[in-house]
Amino acid sequence: MDWQNNLNAELEKAEQARARGNEGQARVYARRAAGIAAQQYFFRKGLAIRTPSAYDLLKLLEEDESLANELHQSAQYLTLRVNEEFKLPVDVDLISEARKLCKGLLQDLN
Repeated sequence: MDWQNNLNAELEKAEQARARGNEGQARVYARRAAGIAAQQYFFRKGLAIRTPSAYDLLKLLEEDESLANELHQSAQYLTLRVNEEFKLPVDVDLISEARKLCKGLLQDLN
């Protein structure tokens, strides 16, 4: 399976997890989808990124000064930690943020 199919599969799994009421799993899949887009973004920019971790890739995006502010914000949302009740500290739809980030990263590459 190529990276585009993997990315779409992760987003679909996120939607399915949410439909089952498993928001924690939906967050994981959303982050993984965003990580796939980040890998492609860095690869196409000619940067050798050694980590397969979606979280680490998202943290690297937060440091990328060439990205638009809204993409930085999406990367920040996707790296937020949950509290003791397994809730995010802000009200945000991580699947939507992952879609926005993926679109923005991959759009810049075309």
